[in-house]
Amino acid sequence: MALIRSVFQDELDSVSQSLVDLTSMVSHSMSQATKAILNCDLNLAQEVIASDERIDEYQHDIDARIIDIIARQQPVASDLRALVTALRMGSDLERMGDLAHHVAKIARLRHPNAAVPAELVQTITEMGLAAVKITDKTGVVIATRDTDMALEVERDDDEIDNLHRQLIGILIEPNWKYGIETAIDLTLLGRYYERYADHAVSISRRVYFLVTGKYAS
Repeated sequence: MALIRSVFQDELDSVSQSLVDLTSMVSHSMSQATKAILNCDLNLAQEVIASDERIDEYQHDIDARIIDIIARQQPVASDLRALVTALRMGSDLERMGDLAHHVAKIARLRHPNAAVPAELVQTITEMGLAAVKITDKTGVVIATRDTDMALEVERDDDEIDNLHRQLIGILIEPNWKYGIETAIDLTLLGRYYERYADHAVSISRRVYFLVTGKYAS
């Protein structure tokens, strides 16, 4: 029985590590997508778009492994909750990869022109940096199940929310001079970064609940 439990724990640990690895992939994807949008880098945008398929395949593999574990081990209580939580976290991470993909697609769509006006480069730069920061911290939360850090992720999300509000405020100013097309692109970009961070918060909340049995307040 002890051996069976040890094998099961190894499988759980492997799933957790795979989720951490997926977090790193998603973080890199968003970092590269931000560089592509700011530097009008078509090749980099194409790389990010192509990498989304690898992220999807990796997430699907994690799902398949989790389902296989559930079928073979028939876990109950906290073990089952950990596996179901892992399924949901994988889904969040896959969606984060999609959002990085969307950022890169705007860069590709507008190439060789700049999608981001010079006066908003700093705002988008800060949103990209904040997105990567929150993802990297989320990876640590998954690996360590640190509930204090899980709460920090939610507070870090406020930074992106504030930047998003600043961006929208600029777009609705009467003296906006870059046209409707650029305004739409930037509205979408702001939404992509904001939703990306929301998924990171969702993952951290799931870890918090997994450890404490309570929802983060």
